[in-house]
Amino acid sequence: MNNKLPDPNVIHPIPGYQNEIYVKPTVTRPNILVGDFTYIADSDFESHVTHHYEWLGDKLIIGRFCQIAAGVEFVMNGANHQMNAATTFPFYTLAGWRMAPPAAADLPLKGDTVIGSDVWIGQNAVILPGVRIGDGAIIGANSVVSRDVAAYTIVAGNPARVLRKRFDDELIDLLLRFQWWNKPVEEIDRLIPLLTNSDLEAVRNELKARLNES
Repeated sequence: MNNKLPDPNVIHPIPGYQNEIYVKPTVTRPNILVGDFTYIADSDFESHVTHHYEWLGDKLIIGRFCQIAAGVEFVMNGANHQMNAATTFPFYTLAGWRMAPPAAADLPLKGDTVIGSDVWIGQNAVILPGVRIGDGAIIGANSVVSRDVAAYTIVAGNPARVLRKRFDDELIDLLLRFQWWNKPVEEIDRLIPLLTNSDLEAVRNELKARLNES
C-alpha cells in the first residue's frame, strides 16, 4: 500500500489523467476561494466561473472536498442587468456608449456565492449568483440552482427543487458538528472506513462516541 498521503497542492490527482484537477492550486482570481481537495472533472476551473468582474467585488467561495462534475457553471453577479429602468441593455459595459456604470443599488446584486464542504454538483448544473449551498448537499445533473440549498439535501431540476434530505435530522446534526473535512489529512485518512460505511446506524453511534455523547 502507498503510505504517501494526498497532497492538496497537486493539480492532477490521477496520474496521467489531465481532465480532473484539484481546483485550489489552479485559481488565479483573487475573488475565488476554494478549499483543499475540491476537484472538477475538467482541466480548467476558472472557465466555469462566468460573468465574474473584479469591480463588482462578489466572491465565489467553495469549501473542501467538493466534487464538481463536467459542464458545471457558476454564474456570478456580472450576469445581472439593471431591471428598474426602461431598458436592461448594459450600455456602460460596451465600448463607445456614454453611460457611467449604474449605482450598486440599481443592480440586482445577490452577494457572494458560497458552497459548503463535501458538496457534489452534478454534470451541467448551473449555480446562479448569491446562492448558498450547505455542507454535504447534492445537486442533480442539469439543475439550475436559484435558491439556497440546506446541508445534506438533494435537489434537482430547473429550477432546482428539494427531493429529500440525505439523512435524518439527528445524523445531519452529528455530521455538521463532526466536520470531518476540517480535520488533518492523516486523521481523515484514518476516518475513511467510517466515512464510507453504508451502515448509517453504525456511523451514527461512532459519531456520537467521537463527539462524547451518550
